[in-house]
Amino acid sequence: MKNTAHIIVFGNEKGGSGKSTTAMHTAIALLRLGYRVGTIDLDARQGTLTRYLKKRFEYITRSKEHLPSPAHMAIEKSQRESVAEQRFEEESFLYLALDELSRVCDFIVIDTPGTDTFLSRLAHSYADTLITPMNDSFIDLDLLADIDMKNYEIKGPSIYSKMVNEQRKAKKKRDGTPIDWIVMRNRVAPLNTNNNKIIADLLVQISRLAGFRLTPGFGERVVFKEMFLKGLTLLDLKEDQDGGLTMSQISARQEVRTLIMAIGPEKYKGHKKPLDIIGTLKKKKSA
Repeated sequence: MKNTAHIIVFGNEKGGSGKSTTAMHTAIALLRLGYRVGTIDLDARQGTLTRYLKKRFEYITRSKEHLPSPAHMAIEKSQRESVAEQRFEEESFLYLALDELSRVCDFIVIDTPGTDTFLSRLAHSYADTLITPMNDSFIDLDLLADIDMKNYEIKGPSIYSKMVNEQRKAKKKRDGTPIDWIVMRNRVAPLNTNNNKIIADLLVQISRLAGFRLTPGFGERVVFKEMFLKGLTLLDLKEDQDGGLTMSQISARQEVRTLIMAIGPEKYKGHKKPLDIIGTLKKKKSA
């Protein structure tokens, strides 16, 4: 496979962290920046990203409104009898999907299941950028490192961190390129509690050991759930809509903008459109 697309994988081994919502907003943000984007859903059982896009296509059909949408593929878990046959089929399907989308896309966004599967590990090994959303809790922190909770000391990497390191080696061996790992801290409590500070300090320490970058995540906002039900993202909202954008919508759009800046798509595919197109309120043209 001659891969020309930059592959962004959203992954961890815990559900409910906001992977699909973040993947969808990232894909639409890149489209609105002028890039060609494809998406792959590996979580066939849950299918959140696939359902999100289905609702989007239904909205477009009803409203007749043109909204940018990615080329999408969903890969089902193999039903072959033996493990060897299952892995061969799943690897073949993923390889074909990546090959086909790479021919027409600048970026491929992959949403993985919140469990440890062969297909998920394989997708991690193809990631140019790996984004791991995590909730602001010690339970999610355990995803990244084994921590002694008596004195908050890091004892070593977690199973997931070890898996990422293994896939980094696999990617390096396959094509000689690294994985840029980004961890985003979602649903941070608005109050600056003692637990918030402890988690923040531990994340900085773990980032140095595990080799990932930290970026602010998405807040706990009802607007994200409302957008999912319509198949829309915050980037589809218009500033001149009735009543204008709410403060929550403006803040949420800024969170998306911060994530895109952390990814830095222009580093890989050059500039297409100004980042302001997905930022907060656009500046009015001077008369």
